[in-house]
Amino acid sequence: MRNTAKLTTAVLAAGAFTLGLSACGSGKDSGSTDISGPLIVAASPTPHAEILNFVSKNLAKKAGLDLQVKEFTDYITPNTATEDGSVGANYFQNQPYLDDFNKKRGTHIVPVVTVHLEPLGLYSHKVKKADDLKSGATVAVPNDAVNEARALKLLAANKLITLKDGVGSEATPADITKNPKNLKFKEVEAAQTPRSLDDVDAAVVNGNYAISSGLKPAKDAIVLESAKNSPYGNFLAVKKGNENDPRVKKLAKLLTSPEVKKFIQDKYQGSVIPSF
Repeated sequence: MRNTAKLTTAVLAAGAFTLGLSACGSGKDSGSTDISGPLIVAASPTPHAEILNFVSKNLAKKAGLDLQVKEFTDYITPNTATEDGSVGANYFQNQPYLDDFNKKRGTHIVPVVTVHLEPLGLYSHKVKKADDLKSGATVAVPNDAVNEARALKLLAANKLITLKDGVGSEATPADITKNPKNLKFKEVEAAQTPRSLDDVDAAVVNGNYAISSGLKPAKDAIVLESAKNSPYGNFLAVKKGNENDPRVKKLAKLLTSPEVKKFIQDKYQGSVIPSF
């Protein structure tokens, strides 16, 4: 998939850009960076960049924070850009995804503060209830390891399939022990799951991609992930060693402020849930 990105600030001067993007130190955990420039944060467009832009426009100046938001539509570049110092932080992911990413790519990204949960949902253009899925129906699921496992766990929680005990965040279709509807699974990139709805019987879609495609998880999902005791809260993250950057600390405080909680509740109406 093409990695499209856009700066959501008006003008990014070359000098400030250089300061803000000073690479982290060459040591594994050094994480040293120039803290005199703006804090540039990589984020998925919805809802992460929307939340950050609310902070930038309404809260950052008073807190003495120069916050700039860079949008990405994939789940890889925000972490690699944070690792190499191209951005100072990112906001788009949950802990199981980050653990898997760090393990597979040798990166050193760590969470700072959890902000919200986007419930994963099962959607369909062909049926109104999960029970109405026909035998042999095709269900699209995200093709990255963590979100595929999360999708399968959602289906298992709603008794559409049964998984082996203890598979957790590493579940794959091979771990299905019971499949009474003989469901077939089509693995697609997470960002493409909403577009697959016309080609499959149902699709499991991440909350941010559902919202950005015009779906309303709290209303349109035929099955919706429970927020109770969920490990999938989305957080602000940095390269290890940058947790104490004063700019990061300011942003962490703003992202968990009453103003942001109200913004999330008012704008997303249950499709995005504050985690603080």
